[in-house]
Amino acid sequence: MARKRARTKGNAWVKAGELALIPLTHLIAKRRYVGALRIPETGGALIVANHISHVDPIFDTVFIRSSGRIPHVMAKASLWKIPVVRRVLTGTGQIPVERGRGAGQAALEQTTQSLAAGHVVLIYPEGTVTKDPDGWPMRPRPGVAVLALSGDFPVIPVAHWGSNHVYTSYASGRRFKPFPRKDVHVVAGEPIDLSEWRGKPVDNRAIRDVSYLIMGRVRDMVAQLRAESAPAAFFNPKTGTAETSSLETATAETGSADSGTPDSRAAPPDGPDR
Repeated sequence: MARKRARTKGNAWVKAGELALIPLTHLIAKRRYVGALRIPETGGALIVANHISHVDPIFDTVFIRSSGRIPHVMAKASLWKIPVVRRVLTGTGQIPVERGRGAGQAALEQTTQSLAAGHVVLIYPEGTVTKDPDGWPMRPRPGVAVLALSGDFPVIPVAHWGSNHVYTSYASGRRFKPFPRKDVHVVAGEPIDLSEWRGKPVDNRAIRDVSYLIMGRVRDMVAQLRAESAPAAFFNPKTGTAETSSLETATAETGSADSGTPDSRAAPPDGPDR
């Protein structure tokens, strides 16, 4: 008989979150969770996921908790301005991310420390709910690569589909449509192999390559869920067009391509826009 996986004990805030979110996700959707045990039982891990709805964090935190681990989500700092929400987010160890050029450095440092301390951190590499017209993952923010290369821990891709049918973020009219309950798929894949970059200088080319490798893996998993062919290019919300990765595009947010080292102040990892 297989050994039952240990469950990390949480404080009162974590337990309260479980009591609220587990029944809620069951009430508003049919959860189709696959691969949660790919999240390691102990030690740090970075979970990288596509972002298709403002309710993604609700389903993702329940998914991560089903593995026995406590999730630490990088979230928009403005949520901490709401008194009750601030107490819950702080009590459960979530990570606030300020918006704007260079404003996310504190979040970058806090997240790196959280990973080094052996926590499981969830980040949405796109930095916001996708604005791709067809719902595909957008161009990644460089902060995800900075975090992925900050230590020797697994980087686990997660794909979901269906939460966008429960809550459609950019639709006009009624956005929240939980009934009849719809399938919400959350699938974790095998850890992404970053051995080629481990132990080497983290320069702009490494950040470019790793960020697009991560987003490409997630995009391919989303394609499998949707049973469709994924687009070759990533949508850029700044230009409103699709584009492939390029050194000039990627280094525009990570520092000068000639310097050889990233300007981490210019490449904060954005939290979910919710």
